[in-house]
Amino acid sequence: MFYEPNKKCPFKIDPFKSIVFPRPIGWISSISKNGIANLAPYSYFNSVADEPPQVMFCSNGSTAYGKYKDSLSNILSTKEFVVNFVTSTLRNQMNISSKDFKPDEDEFFFSNLKKKKSKLVKAPSVKDSPVNLECKLVETIKLKSNSKKISIMVIGEVIGIYINNKFIKNGRVDSVSMRYIARMGYSEYTTVSSKFSLRR
Repeated sequence: MFYEPNKKCPFKIDPFKSIVFPRPIGWISSISKNGIANLAPYSYFNSVADEPPQVMFCSNGSTAYGKYKDSLSNILSTKEFVVNFVTSTLRNQMNISSKDFKPDEDEFFFSNLKKKKSKLVKAPSVKDSPVNLECKLVETIKLKSNSKKISIMVIGEVIGIYINNKFIKNGRVDSVSMRYIARMGYSEYTTVSSKFSLRR
């Protein structure tokens, strides 16, 4: 089968997200100028460079309460955020945090998650996440849109990295033990539970 995305889709549900997988989930924490914490999962997320380390996520659409999602609004005003990672044990809390909460509602509270004070940024980190990436905003890029939906790519420089010591073994990160989950298509997710090595 072949089809052009800008023409009539032959599927009831667009399969694009289900063929580009797995997509790691950037669980983005931020804080408003009024000191209200925000936490939201983004599956359009990844690392994009390492000298210096940089990450990106894309905020698609708006909310019932404003032009931008709270994460983006907070980052535009404070120029900082934290990337946390969702593990298998945190998947229900991640799902709760994806709701369209009001700007003055703290997703940490409603998701029953503990905050951890970050070292270099004001935005809190997720305490139970095995890794926290403290980031400073580098730039935002407005992406092409075929509808009224707003798509903004956020690029951040990682200025601080926390790794839970129990996942460091023999000087290396034991990534499989973290049990990250990633997004597939539809309402489907997967867990990183195995690995293999290849020599270049």
